[in-house]
Amino acid sequence: MPPQSPINERPTVYSAADRRYVTALARGLDLLRCFAPGDQWLGNIDIARRTGLPKATVARLAYTLCALGYLEYSAERSKYALGIGVLSLGFSMLANLDVRRIARPAMQRLAEHAQASVSLGVRERLDMVYVENCRAQAPLALGIGVGARLPVATSSMGLAWLCGLDEAQRESVLGEIRQSERSRWPKLRTGIEQAVTQYRELGFVTSIGQWEPDINAVGCPLVIGQGLVVMSFNCGGPATRLTPQRLLNDIGPRLATMVAEVRSAIEGAGTARPR
Repeated sequence: MPPQSPINERPTVYSAADRRYVTALARGLDLLRCFAPGDQWLGNIDIARRTGLPKATVARLAYTLCALGYLEYSAERSKYALGIGVLSLGFSMLANLDVRRIARPAMQRLAEHAQASVSLGVRERLDMVYVENCRAQAPLALGIGVGARLPVATSSMGLAWLCGLDEAQRESVLGEIRQSERSRWPKLRTGIEQAVTQYRELGFVTSIGQWEPDINAVGCPLVIGQGLVVMSFNCGGPATRLTPQRLLNDIGPRLATMVAEVRSAIEGAGTARPR
């Protein structure tokens, strides 16, 4: 018997016939890939037809992917949609997307105007992870950099991201938060509901001392195409500088305008495409 290759050996040619090829994993990924742009919901028959897999296999794979958050199931429709867990798979790629290059100049201008920090982040489990950050020259600007994590449930960036989801997607995430934060859940749920109402009315959300007592911030989601939330922006700084009134009357509207401009630039350039 020939010696086994080390697990970290990189093959020169990838083949489904190789003994290292995991068929079940490949089928699960094929199931995710069968959702084309514009597809919101697909049933077992649709997925089976597109993947060539038996309906029983599709049902088992879909169940597993739902349990892991990569698919969502609608009992009313008896169909599946891509889950927000799919976004976490692309975190490393998102960190290198041209979205950062497109957004950075506008982020820096807002940071200088606000004399604060403006950041761009993506969701990873129950955190928002910073993938870009611009700071004003002010000595009191927040020193949070790329790679930093903030809680989804209490940070302006996380609340904004939640507000950008459709109702079914948001309820799925809220279920995760409820399981993780049982003792704090009633208070967190109230804060999230207030943020959703604020976003619907103003186009942005505020966080007044929710993440840190002396830090205020405003957030806005970046939603591309068919309602796919790619990431979200925030602008945060000391409460003495970013007062609630300033957030509502100045920084919040400016952030919402900036995000709309970034979205138009991204969609025009084809940098980020909806699922």
